[in-house]
Amino acid sequence: MVRTQIEARGVRDPAVLDAMRTVPRHHFVPHSQRANAYADRPLPIGSGQTISQPYIVALMTELAGVKPGDKVLEVGTGSGYQAAVLAEMGVRLFSIEIVEALATSAKATLEEHGYMKNVELRHGDGYVGWPEQAPFDAIIVTAAPPSVPKPLKAQLKVGGRLIIPVGKRYQSLLRVTRTKDAFRGESVIPVRFVPMTGEAQAH
Repeated sequence: MVRTQIEARGVRDPAVLDAMRTVPRHHFVPHSQRANAYADRPLPIGSGQTISQPYIVALMTELAGVKPGDKVLEVGTGSGYQAAVLAEMGVRLFSIEIVEALATSAKATLEEHGYMKNVELRHGDGYVGWPEQAPFDAIIVTAAPPSVPKPLKAQLKVGGRLIIPVGKRYQSLLRVTRTKDAFRGESVIPVRFVPMTGEAQAH
């Protein structure tokens, strides 16, 4: 998976590649999907949600530019796979999942495989972020709002990176970097994510 789907498409960060090799992806998909766990495509995980294809997980992680000890916010825990990759890289992760059933199952899976020591996970609407733990070195969002949530931008440290898919029918993966007195945005690639639900749709 790492050699043919991730390295072959240009992901180069050794820490990202090592984490992708180490985390057992098949434990983060439903039993009915385990035969497809390492395939180059997203997979359903229940509640109308998906686990992103391996390349997208690796790309978003590389774009976030995290290092051990960084404080990172993840919006959209899903099955817990992205959280496990980040925990494997030694970050302090705060993860929010709006679907209660997924928050519960992701926490159980992360605990079972020893990742919760690096992770704090809660059920809630990630549009507003986690203000009491801000600011963050990086924020990774795994569902697409119609526009970049202002609360998430506000919770970045200076120099911090927000990695987020944005759009409705057509989406772009953006990297938004906070500078001393502004934000710098760049579009990376077109993507297709499930929509961010909850408060995001009111904005």
